Amino acid sequence: MKGKLRFQEILVYPLILTWTYTGLEKIIRFEASRKAFHNQTFPPELAELLSYSVPPLEIILALLLAYPATRWWGYLGSLLLFTVFITYVGLIWVGAFPRVPCNCAGIIESLGWGEHFFLNLIMIGISIGGLRSENSTNGTLR
Repeated sequence: MKGKLRFQEILVYPLILTWTYTGLEKIIRFEASRKAFHNQTFPPELAELLSYSVPPLEIILALLLAYPATRWWGYLGSLLLFTVFITYVGLIWVGAFPRVPCNCAGIIESLGWGEHFFLNLIMIGISIGGLRSENSTNGTLR
């Protein structure tokens, strides 16, 4: 059991780091982040909503993942948000949009679309692994 708990503790760190980093980066550089959302292929109203809601959502996910009592919800939220991200990146990667803006934070924005796609795929895998691990530890399906 001790090895399994250690695995769960290690599994959560990449997600906490990713959400904290990207959320804080968007908050610290809010105007640049807001402009980047408006440079997306979204309607202006959606871009405005996302510019104010995505950074706090990323921080909330990091906080949910940081505490064992709420970790399952953090993994589920991570899975859902990374699924949205990978769908968007996949559509960009195959040329579904006329332009290819990126509202990624810091070093992540230097990645190509294929690299974005595979990074998101890894994070989805971690989220699924975390959910499965949480379910097997608790002996329940939520």
